[in-house]
Amino acid sequence: MNMPQYYKDYLDNHSNPKCRLLHFIGQWVTIFFTIGVIYYQNWWLIPLIPLVVYPFAISGHRLFGEKGDKPSFTKMGYLQAKKADWLMFFDILKGKLSIW
Repeated sequence: MNMPQYYKDYLDNHSNPKCRLLHFIGQWVTIFFTIGVIYYQNWWLIPLIPLVVYPFAISGHRLFGEKGDKPSFTKMGYLQAKKADWLMFFDILKGKLSIW
C-alpha cells in the first residue's frame, strides 16, 4: 500500500474528532518533550521521543474509537504510522481536519 492510500485508511481509522484531538495533544507533548530533552541535554531520553505520543493515541482509540479500531502502527508498521501521525497533525493545524 502506498502512502496516499495508507493515509486515507489512517484518517478513516481516526474519524472521531476526540480521537484526533488526543493524537494532536500527544504530538504537542512530543514537541515539548523533545525541546526539553535538547534544552536540558538529557540525551539518554532521545529513544523515548517517538513513544511519547502513544499514551494519548492509544487512549483516543480505546475511549473514542470504533470497536476493533486499533492504532495504525499495528497495520502498516511504525514508520508509516509516524509519518501519518505528523501528516494528520499538520492537517489539523491547517484547518483541514476538525478536532472538536
